[in-house]
Amino acid sequence: MAALTTIRNIGPAFEKALQAAGVMTAEELHALGADAAYIRLLEQGAKPHFISYYVLHMALQGRPWNDCKGHEKTVLRRQFDAIKTRICDPHQSELERMLNRIGVRPAPK
Repeated sequence: MAALTTIRNIGPAFEKALQAAGVMTAEELHALGADAAYIRLLEQGAKPHFISYYVLHMALQGRPWNDCKGHEKTVLRRQFDAIKTRICDPHQSELERMLNRIGVRPAPK
């Protein structure tokens, strides 16, 4: 099993945050995917930040973090906003947050 830091763009701080969210290895992160891993980070208490979201996407593609541009960045921004709203909406009740966490509602496209 490879360390998370073997993935391009994943440094020690990002590795620590991912491990706190239950993602321990590079293989687990690849299997989980960027969106699910980011949701775990938010559920663990990380503050939503678009750059860390798209860095995670670029990392899993083996691309430089700053390679995200144009239409691709726009699409990722929409996905980020949907995830952030679903997970971090301060107007949601505790019940709604729990339903989102266990996946009762469909994931954002």
